[in-house]
Amino acid sequence: MDRKKILVVDDELDLVVMLSMRLEANEYQVSTAFDGQDALDKARTEKPDLIILDLMLPKIDGYKVCRMLKFDEKYKYIPIILFTARTQESDIKLGQEVGADAYLTKPFEPQVLLEKIKELIK
Repeated sequence: MDRKKILVVDDELDLVVMLSMRLEANEYQVSTAFDGQDALDKARTEKPDLIILDLMLPKIDGYKVCRMLKFDEKYKYIPIILFTARTQESDIKLGQEVGADAYLTKPFEPQVLLEKIKELIK
């Protein structure tokens, strides 16, 4: 069986390492990016099955990355989970407006994240 590929994008190294280990332990193939530009480049070249995307990123913020991918015919099918410490209703609404498939807040429950991934990757 082909392992599904997940792109994890966050500028917090410890979080990326922890998430990568947990996802790999659940049989996912993981690739990482630490800023918005790198995230866009990797999404376009690697075409992951799902993207876990922080909002507050260097170079290009997560909202813009999400919007650029979701409004592009070639990449709009990739499910994107916005993954952030921002919990304001306006932040969540903006996440929906840029096309995010899910919005999870940090700190997070790992099992909730895994269930959301399974729901979005068929």
